[in-house]
Amino acid sequence: MTADTIGAAVKRAFGADNRDRLLREYLAGIAPIAPDTAWKHVYRLLLWIDSTTGLAHCYESDKSQPGRAWYERSLRFHAWVSASLGSAPEALRSEIDWLFRHASRDLASGASARQQERAKRQRARTPGMPEPGRDPELENLILNALAPWLQEPPPPDAVRTLTERIHRHTRLENKRKNLVGEGFEDVLAVLIRLLPASAFRFVRARCPLHDIPGFYEPRDREKPRIVDLALVRGPEDRRSLITAKWSIRADREEQFVSDCASYVHLERAGQSFDYVLITNEFDPARLVAAAERQREGNPLFTNVVHVSTDALKAVYGDRPSRSFARALAHVRGGRVESLGDWLSRLHR
Repeated sequence: MTADTIGAAVKRAFGADNRDRLLREYLAGIAPIAPDTAWKHVYRLLLWIDSTTGLAHCYESDKSQPGRAWYERSLRFHAWVSASLGSAPEALRSEIDWLFRHASRDLASGASARQQERAKRQRARTPGMPEPGRDPELENLILNALAPWLQEPPPPDAVRTLTERIHRHTRLENKRKNLVGEGFEDVLAVLIRLLPASAFRFVRARCPLHDIPGFYEPRDREKPRIVDLALVRGPEDRRSLITAKWSIRADREEQFVSDCASYVHLERAGQSFDYVLITNEFDPARLVAAAERQREGNPLFTNVVHVSTDALKAVYGDRPSRSFARALAHVRGGRVESLGDWLSRLHR
């Protein structure tokens, strides 16, 4: 990429172009991707620390607070990830969340000076307005908490600068949802392309359905169907339509069925295709639902793939009950398989 191209990508720090640039940066010098270690790259790039618990995020934050059942499971997950990545638990933060941390850095370097200059011009046209970043309640909270250690109150400008940084941090966290959603698709695509002896002739994230061989184009004024990740592989051009969801919301479960029905309806070659779910979901009921969901008497998904089934086992513990045991039964039976196992079969 040229300097101008890099500059343009940084301006859209959380956009697709900058994600692509950052992934190239991350992968530079890394040995060829092995299927059984691909999950490590997924976690290093995308997994993050829940700031409310200080632990690697594996479940909904409000249900993972200290004292609740998922807090203990989150402790097990954090311990397992730390050990598996060769990190001390306290140091894990610096080993993961690579994509978000670097995109945030790019946003700060590319936007801060421009925004400050623009703000000065805007405020000059409307004098007497409140200062940006002023948050009296937050300021009082900070000053009251630090009062025992302060010999004198800090200057108002310093307090305002601190509250601005806190608000900026919060806004950045709100961008994580989109980064993880599309970033998961991008990371999977690039890892698949880098598999040794890859037999894929087509690997594309967020691919219009009609760009995949053997599917109809949309009718006039009909919105194109977008597939999270599409693969075409092997001498027989076997097609895999992948829905890649870091987590599975309840409202997505019906969407999976309707998406599959649309794909079947728009298939024009008269050939079967794989419909695959790849996820990092830890809720056992949601995993069981994905594994057991049927369509016309057959499993909805050809494969249900989890980033790391070893992580599932660590989180669920030695004596799982009810839905946890049922989910692990699907893991043992191969219905829910690890990303490494799935990738190993793909590139044979």
